[in-house]
Amino acid sequence: MANLKEVKTRINSVKSTQQITKAMKMVAAAKLRKAQDNILQMRPYAQKLNGILKGVSATLDIEENAFSEERKINNILIIAISSDRGLCGPFNSNVFKATNSLIADKYAQEFKEGSVTIMPIGKKSLDYFKKRNYKVHSDYFELFSNLNFDEVKKAAEFAMKAFEEKKFDVVEIVFNEFKNVATQIICKEQFLPISQEEETFIETSDYIYQPDQKTLVDHLIPTSLKVQLYKALLESFASEHGARMTAMDKATENAGELLKELNLTYNQTRQAAITNEILEIVAGAEALG
Repeated sequence: MANLKEVKTRINSVKSTQQITKAMKMVAAAKLRKAQDNILQMRPYAQKLNGILKGVSATLDIEENAFSEERKINNILIIAISSDRGLCGPFNSNVFKATNSLIADKYAQEFKEGSVTIMPIGKKSLDYFKKRNYKVHSDYFELFSNLNFDEVKKAAEFAMKAFEEKKFDVVEIVFNEFKNVATQIICKEQFLPISQEEETFIETSDYIYQPDQKTLVDHLIPTSLKVQLYKALLESFASEHGARMTAMDKATENAGELLKELNLTYNQTRQAAITNEILEIVAGAEALG
């Protein structure tokens, strides 16, 4: 059985850890509220704009809309969105698993040929894919340090330009979609080329353009794509804080359970020590007698 000093040291250590996890939970809860408000406000706008984007794209020829061009897939860009920091449960590992699953299911041959490039957003994503020798484009991994539309659109513009110049034939996004504090859903979305599923645009493809179709399309499609990426980052940002809040709450609860066990051990150890001392005293008294 451990001595009293060792048990006391462990109790103090667990108490200190519990205070840290409790504080981290409170910080995550405060950040989550703002992040949740941002994504709930963005979703209706982004979803409607995305519907219009697909509807308009379906009415255009490839010459009018290069972002809808489907061609033989030789080079792939996957935007893997993680967090900058850990301590958020399986949040980041789910993104890595989903990215590897996407590659294995759809782009296994291209990956073997070195034609799959990862564009990590978030330090954890950069570290994971670099350590495993993936082909990485790391110019935009720090977007979460200053998350705003102006910064995100630079990453979207890079992907759009690379697709137009045929450096990549398809662009995919992997991220956590925010459902609630305890639940995040892994999403794998095709960013480019723009999907043209019949059921998406069949009721929304009849538009009246003002001032003219080309002027609107030239502005609308790039803007819609930038908003789509920005929405994915907002989803991930809210999901991160929800996951961290849940993880820290569980860690605080586990620390409480561990403290109960340690206090019991401490009391048992202390009782055993007192009993031994009494026995020694009694044995000494009897010896003297």
